[in-house]
Amino acid sequence: MSYQEFKPRQFQQIPMVVKNILIINVVLFAARWLLSDKIDLDRYLDLYPIGTPYFKPHQFITYMFMHADMFHIFFNMIGVYMFGSILENIWGSKRFLNFYILCGLGAAAAQLGISYFNDQYTILLGASGAVFGLLVAFAMMFPNTELYLYFAIPIKAKYLVIGYAVFELYNGFFSHDNVAHFAHLGGLVVGIIIMLIWKRNKTFFF
Repeated sequence: MSYQEFKPRQFQQIPMVVKNILIINVVLFAARWLLSDKIDLDRYLDLYPIGTPYFKPHQFITYMFMHADMFHIFFNMIGVYMFGSILENIWGSKRFLNFYILCGLGAAAAQLGISYFNDQYTILLGASGAVFGLLVAFAMMFPNTELYLYFAIPIKAKYLVIGYAVFELYNGFFSHDNVAHFAHLGGLVVGIIIMLIWKRNKTFFF
Protein backbone atom coordinates (compact mmCIF):
# COMPACT_ATOMS: atom_id res chain seq x y z
CA MET A 1 0.00 0.00 0.00
CA SER A 2 1.42 3.37 -1.04
CA TYR A 3 0.42 6.53 0.78
CA GLN A 4 0.46 8.40 -2.56
CA GLU A 5 -2.81 6.77 -3.64
CA PHE A 6 -4.58 8.28 -0.59
CA LYS A 7 -3.10 11.76 -0.93
CA PRO A 8 -5.56 14.48 -2.08
CA ARG A 9 -4.49 16.37 -5.18
CA GLN A 10 -6.64 19.47 -4.74
CA PHE A 11 -8.75 21.21 -2.09
CA GLN A 12 -12.00 19.60 -3.25
CA GLN A 13 -10.49 16.16 -2.59
CA ILE A 14 -9.54 16.84 1.04
CA PRO A 15 -11.68 14.47 3.16
CA MET A 16 -14.56 15.88 5.17
CA VAL A 17 -13.22 15.82 8.75
CA VAL A 18 -9.79 17.17 7.82
CA LYS A 19 -11.37 19.93 5.75
CA ASN A 20 -13.63 20.94 8.63
CA ILE A 21 -10.73 20.89 11.11
CA LEU A 22 -8.79 23.23 8.82
CA ILE A 23 -11.75 25.58 8.38
CA ILE A 24 -12.63 25.73 12.09
CA ASN A 25 -9.03 26.45 13.06
CA VAL A 26 -8.66 29.22 10.50
CA VAL A 27 -12.01 30.80 11.40
CA LEU A 28 -11.24 30.80 15.13
CA PHE A 29 -7.74 32.14 14.52
CA ALA A 30 -9.16 35.01 12.47
CA ALA A 31 -11.93 35.66 15.01
CA ARG A 32 -9.39 35.68 17.86
CA TRP A 33 -7.47 38.43 16.08
CA LEU A 34 -10.40 40.45 14.67
CA LEU A 35 -12.49 40.40 17.86
CA SER A 36 -9.66 40.80 20.35
CA ASP A 37 -10.95 44.20 21.52
CA LYS A 38 -14.51 42.89 22.00
CA ILE A 39 -14.24 39.36 23.36
CA ASP A 40 -11.42 37.31 24.83
CA LEU A 41 -11.88 33.98 23.05
CA ASP A 42 -8.85 32.54 24.81
CA ARG A 43 -10.61 32.82 28.15
CA TYR A 44 -13.46 30.63 26.91
CA LEU A 45 -11.72 28.24 24.52
CA ASP A 46 -8.15 27.68 25.76
CA LEU A 47 -7.68 24.91 28.32
CA TYR A 48 -7.15 26.33 31.80
CA PRO A 49 -5.99 24.20 34.76
CA ILE A 50 -8.76 22.27 36.49
CA GLY A 51 -9.96 24.08 39.60
CA THR A 52 -9.08 27.57 38.36
CA PRO A 53 -11.83 30.17 37.81
CA TYR A 54 -11.68 30.06 34.01
CA PHE A 55 -11.70 26.26 33.58
CA LYS A 56 -14.69 24.76 31.77
CA PRO A 57 -15.04 21.09 30.69
CA HIS A 58 -15.60 21.98 27.03
CA GLN A 59 -12.07 23.40 26.89
CA PHE A 60 -10.68 19.86 26.63
CA ILE A 61 -12.02 19.94 23.06
CA THR A 62 -11.94 23.61 22.11
CA TYR A 63 -8.28 24.14 23.01
CA MET A 64 -7.33 21.98 20.00
CA PHE A 65 -8.76 24.63 17.67
CA MET A 66 -7.01 27.67 19.16
CA HIS A 67 -3.55 28.94 18.20
CA ALA A 68 -1.22 31.61 19.51
CA ASP A 69 0.25 33.00 16.29
CA MET A 70 0.66 32.47 12.55
CA PHE A 71 3.66 30.17 12.93
CA HIS A 72 1.75 28.01 15.41
CA ILE A 73 -1.34 27.50 13.25
CA PHE A 74 0.56 27.18 9.97
CA PHE A 75 2.70 24.21 10.96
CA ASN A 76 -0.14 22.48 12.82
CA MET A 77 -2.48 22.78 9.87
CA ILE A 78 0.23 21.55 7.50
CA GLY A 79 0.45 18.47 9.71
CA VAL A 80 -3.32 17.99 9.77
CA TYR A 81 -3.45 18.27 5.99
CA MET A 82 -0.42 16.10 5.20
CA PHE A 83 -1.06 13.22 7.59
CA GLY A 84 -4.74 13.64 8.38
CA SER A 85 -5.90 13.54 4.77
CA ILE A 86 -4.15 10.25 4.13
CA LEU A 87 -5.29 8.66 7.39
CA GLU A 88 -8.91 9.73 6.94
CA ASN A 89 -8.95 8.38 3.40
CA ILE A 90 -7.68 5.02 4.71
CA TRP A 91 -9.71 4.79 7.93
CA GLY A 92 -12.86 6.69 7.09
CA SER A 93 -14.17 9.81 8.78
CA LYS A 94 -15.54 8.30 12.00
CA ARG A 95 -12.42 6.40 12.96
CA PHE A 96 -10.18 9.32 12.03
CA LEU A 97 -12.20 11.80 14.11
CA ASN A 98 -12.14 9.47 17.11
CA PHE A 99 -8.38 9.10 16.76
CA TYR A 100 -7.78 12.84 16.42
CA ILE A 101 -9.91 13.77 19.43
CA LEU A 102 -8.46 11.02 21.64
CA CYS A 103 -4.91 12.10 20.84
CA GLY A 104 -5.84 15.68 21.68
CA LEU A 105 -7.38 14.59 24.98
CA GLY A 106 -4.30 12.52 25.79
CA ALA A 107 -2.12 15.53 25.08
CA ALA A 108 -4.17 17.70 27.43
CA ALA A 109 -4.14 15.09 30.20
CA ALA A 110 -0.37 14.66 29.96
CA GLN A 111 0.41 18.38 30.06
CA LEU A 112 -2.05 19.21 32.84
CA GLY A 113 -0.87 16.22 34.87
CA ILE A 114 2.79 17.20 34.63
CA SER A 115 1.95 20.83 35.35
CA TYR A 116 -0.03 19.83 38.44
CA PHE A 117 2.81 17.75 39.88
CA ASN A 118 5.30 20.53 39.09
CA ASP A 119 2.97 23.10 40.64
CA GLN A 120 2.83 25.11 37.40
CA TYR A 121 -0.01 27.18 35.96
CA THR A 122 -0.32 26.06 32.35
CA ILE A 123 -2.81 27.35 29.78
CA LEU A 124 -2.98 24.98 26.83
CA LEU A 125 -3.92 25.78 23.25
CA GLY A 126 -3.15 24.33 19.85
CA ALA A 127 -3.56 21.18 17.78
CA SER A 128 0.05 20.05 18.25
CA GLY A 129 -0.75 17.10 20.53
CA ALA A 130 -3.33 15.72 18.11
CA VAL A 131 -0.95 16.32 15.19
CA PHE A 132 1.76 14.30 16.94
CA GLY A 133 -0.76 11.48 17.14
CA LEU A 134 -1.32 11.74 13.39
CA LEU A 135 2.42 11.75 12.76
CA VAL A 136 3.04 8.58 14.76
CA ALA A 137 0.09 6.82 13.10
CA PHE A 138 1.46 7.72 9.68
CA ALA A 139 4.92 6.52 10.68
CA MET A 140 3.57 3.18 11.94
CA MET A 141 1.71 2.63 8.66
CA PHE A 142 4.38 4.00 6.31
CA PRO A 143 7.63 3.76 8.32
CA ASN A 144 10.05 4.05 5.41
CA THR A 145 8.34 6.95 3.65
CA GLU A 146 10.67 9.92 3.36
CA LEU A 147 9.41 13.16 4.83
CA TYR A 148 11.13 16.51 4.66
CA LEU A 149 12.10 18.06 7.97
CA TYR A 150 11.65 21.84 7.69
CA PHE A 151 10.77 21.24 4.02
CA ALA A 152 14.44 20.57 3.24
CA ILE A 153 15.99 17.58 5.06
CA PRO A 154 14.79 14.12 3.91
CA ILE A 155 14.24 11.64 6.74
CA LYS A 156 12.23 8.42 7.02
CA ALA A 157 8.99 8.75 8.97
CA LYS A 158 10.01 6.22 11.64
CA TYR A 159 13.22 8.11 12.42
CA LEU A 160 11.44 11.44 12.43
CA VAL A 161 9.02 10.22 15.11
CA ILE A 162 11.85 8.82 17.24
CA GLY A 163 13.81 12.05 16.88
CA TYR A 164 10.81 14.19 17.79
CA ALA A 165 10.04 12.00 20.82
CA VAL A 166 13.59 12.35 22.15
CA PHE A 167 13.60 16.08 21.43
CA GLU A 168 10.28 16.65 23.21
CA LEU A 169 11.26 14.49 26.19
CA TYR A 170 14.55 16.35 26.63
CA ASN A 171 12.95 19.77 26.30
CA GLY A 172 10.08 18.79 28.55
CA PHE A 173 12.50 18.26 31.41
CA PHE A 174 15.25 20.76 30.69
CA SER A 175 13.90 23.69 28.67
CA HIS A 176 12.06 26.65 30.15
CA ASP A 177 10.12 27.83 27.09
CA ASN A 178 6.36 28.20 26.67
CA VAL A 179 5.97 25.09 24.51
CA ALA A 180 3.81 22.26 25.88
CA HIS A 181 6.34 19.50 25.26
CA PHE A 182 4.54 16.93 27.39
CA ALA A 183 1.32 17.58 25.45
CA HIS A 184 3.18 16.58 22.30
CA LEU A 185 4.42 13.42 24.01
CA GLY A 186 0.93 12.70 25.34
CA GLY A 187 -0.58 12.85 21.87
CA LEU A 188 2.20 10.67 20.51
CA VAL A 189 1.84 8.01 23.23
CA VAL A 190 -1.95 7.87 22.89
CA GLY A 191 -1.53 7.54 19.13
CA ILE A 192 0.80 4.57 19.60
CA ILE A 193 -1.58 2.90 22.06
CA ILE A 194 -4.57 3.27 19.75
CA MET A 195 -2.62 1.97 16.76
CA LEU A 196 -1.49 -1.08 18.71
CA ILE A 197 -5.06 -1.78 19.84
CA TRP A 198 -6.34 -1.46 16.28
CA LYS A 199 -3.54 -3.70 15.03
CA ARG A 200 -4.66 -6.48 17.38
CA ASN A 201 -8.37 -5.95 16.73
CA LYS A 202 -9.11 -4.33 13.38
CA THR A 203 -12.84 -4.09 14.14
CA PHE A 204 -12.38 -2.25 17.46
CA PHE A 205 -13.70 1.29 17.43
CA PHE A 206 -13.38 3.95 20.08
